[in-house]
Amino acid sequence: MARCAAVGDVVLAGDLLTFPAAHGAKVLCGPGLRRQGSGLGLAACKSGILRHKEPSIYWVDSQQKRYVPTKGEYVIGIVTTKSGDIFKVDVGGSEQASLSYLAFEGATKRNRPNVQVGDLVFAQFVVANKDMEPELVCIDSCGRSNGMGVIGPDGLLFKVSMNIARKLLSPNCEVIKNLGDLYPFEIVIGMNGRIWVKAKTIKHTLLVANVLESCENMTTEQRKRAFKKLSENVP
Repeated sequence: MARCAAVGDVVLAGDLLTFPAAHGAKVLCGPGLRRQGSGLGLAACKSGILRHKEPSIYWVDSQQKRYVPTKGEYVIGIVTTKSGDIFKVDVGGSEQASLSYLAFEGATKRNRPNVQVGDLVFAQFVVANKDMEPELVCIDSCGRSNGMGVIGPDGLLFKVSMNIARKLLSPNCEVIKNLGDLYPFEIVIGMNGRIWVKAKTIKHTLLVANVLESCENMTTEQRKRAFKKLSENVP
């Protein structure tokens, strides 16, 4: 039987939930929720804390370790094999995703992209469901790369929890802004919890990576003290 869930409640996988629609708006389900029949009923497909964003967007905030591919999400993958016209890419999920050589900007049968085994690619899921093999592309709907493609050979790749990756992707993330004021750097964040960074020096790259890895377990005050200490050591 469905129950009316409040924001901040702990929900378990399989729970049937109902939500009041705001001003007649349709309830939108985010990660961790799926629609159950018609009406306002949703079912939780993972355990965690129920979150809400105005006007009527709901999702489940969970600490899952294995990434589950979701259509439309941007991820960082590692090319593992080349099989004919298809690249196999490890995205940290239960199975590898496929990436066609034609899914790059300007790629044709004669002009193939220079992608080698071991390369990092920043790509988007266009197919992701339990009944089909996940499929990635490195172009948008207009055929432009729009920041996607093979990531440069330099830099550092490391793993964080998917929860902190989503927080770092927030437009108002203070961690990225404060770090950028101290050390200019390039960064690519995947929804699968993988982050690639590159600063001017190896030392600065390692410092940025260490801060991003540890910020999940730091309070706001601890983070401010850490940034203050780092700013005193900036040459």
